[in-house]
Amino acid sequence: MQIGADRMYRKKESGQLEMRFPFNVELNPESQWVILAERIPWDKIEEEYMKHFPGSEGQVAKPARLAFGALYIQTAEGLTDAKTREHIRENPHMQFFCGMDNYTTEPPFDASLMVYFRKRIPAGLIMKVTEEVFGPEALAQMDAPVEEAIDCIEEGAEAPGKGDNRGALLLDATCCPQDIRYPTDIGLLNQARELTEEAIDKMYKAVIKQYGYKPRTYRQVARKDYLAYTKTRKHSKKAIRKHLRKQLQYVARNLRIIEGLIDKGAPLSLLDQQLYRKLLVIGEVYRQQKEMYDAKTHRCDSRIVSISQPHIRPIVRGKEQTPTEFGSKVAIGMVGGYAFVTEIAWENFAEASLLPAAAEQYKRMFGFYPKTIIGDRAYPNRANREWCAQRGIRLSGLALGRKTDEAKRGDRKQLYRDACERNAIEGGFGVVKRKLGLGRVMAKLPDTSQTAVAMGFFVANIERKLRLLFAPDLLSFVYYDFDRLALVISEGFLVAG
Repeated sequence: MQIGADRMYRKKESGQLEMRFPFNVELNPESQWVILAERIPWDKIEEEYMKHFPGSEGQVAKPARLAFGALYIQTAEGLTDAKTREHIRENPHMQFFCGMDNYTTEPPFDASLMVYFRKRIPAGLIMKVTEEVFGPEALAQMDAPVEEAIDCIEEGAEAPGKGDNRGALLLDATCCPQDIRYPTDIGLLNQARELTEEAIDKMYKAVIKQYGYKPRTYRQVARKDYLAYTKTRKHSKKAIRKHLRKQLQYVARNLRIIEGLIDKGAPLSLLDQQLYRKLLVIGEVYRQQKEMYDAKTHRCDSRIVSISQPHIRPIVRGKEQTPTEFGSKVAIGMVGGYAFVTEIAWENFAEASLLPAAAEQYKRMFGFYPKTIIGDRAYPNRANREWCAQRGIRLSGLALGRKTDEAKRGDRKQLYRDACERNAIEGGFGVVKRKLGLGRVMAKLPDTSQTAVAMGFFVANIERKLRLLFAPDLLSFVYYDFDRLALVISEGFLVAG
């Protein structure tokens, strides 16, 4: 697609080699940003980025390299939108990384544009670029499973991997929590009550002459009821249902008042855009909460846990400290220490059902199926066992049926080796959550939040690639193989810097 001077987006020639500075200052060639600038496929990113600007009207958009570079810097450094802009403005190496020709002290963009950068660089684009960039890297790092490699070394045989299937695929899923207040039913209804009261105050002014008095909302009584509940340390089931009933009644009364104001001629245009959207969400929140109250349950389909971010769903993980998390669920396939996102979804899903999709993604990148797939106990169900057996893939997990004592011992040893291999992906989840901001995603919109998640794994892969170049010994860890009574060196995923 040719981009002319009359287009909203103007393509910039790639292949930047130098940057002009005042006072004869030069860039440091050992800076991480200078090194990174040569290892990101800017042309491929720009091809996808240009598709968002098909027309010729409007202001000329910011370059794709500036948008992607700003998102990368924000994720790698853990910055806010405003701080990202300031760091780019003050750091010439970051300006070079973002494709700027001349060093300038002027802000390169307004901080509010970071939201549009996340919209125009969706998670799908980042996942596609990840496959193209790190697929060859993972293929270069690909080895046969550790136990098979040791067998070949001991027997003096040729290393495995010359058949139809090669390498090992590690599978797992995690939740990337959003930055929301921990939701409770009563707290959610109290917030809905306050927002409906705000809407009533604004809409009543338009029909004040048609009412003898302002509709009564009992907000002071409702506030006292809510504070009385929150100040109590322990709540019985009877007390919880009592306060739930009260809050439901307050919200229902306010919704009826709003309907009455609309019938009297009060326009919804009096509400700002955010309040109007929240009012629409409140109607569904009330329906769900009323349904659960009547059925005496705490579950319902597509349950809303945040009025400002209604796309968020509770993800039951079963962890000891956080049994339920609130955010997007991410399925990851790891090859050669590089993480490839298989799925990002807001609704909870069974990660075992994505095993065929992850294996097909593996085949699409490398041209063959993996020799081994390693996951937790959820993956080796009957359907996955049959699917893998038809394609000659070994799926980690205990074999079905009766076994001899010797076979049981062999299965336990195999499970131990697989668990040691799977530590790489578990450790990777911890690093991207602690270091790269996926432990609390600050983006608010559903698509921008998924972009932040995909960018986190992209940055993690870049950091691993740099460590392989400059410090390869830091990316290996050692575990003890009780079967062979020897220490085994295995490839790790990430090391926190």
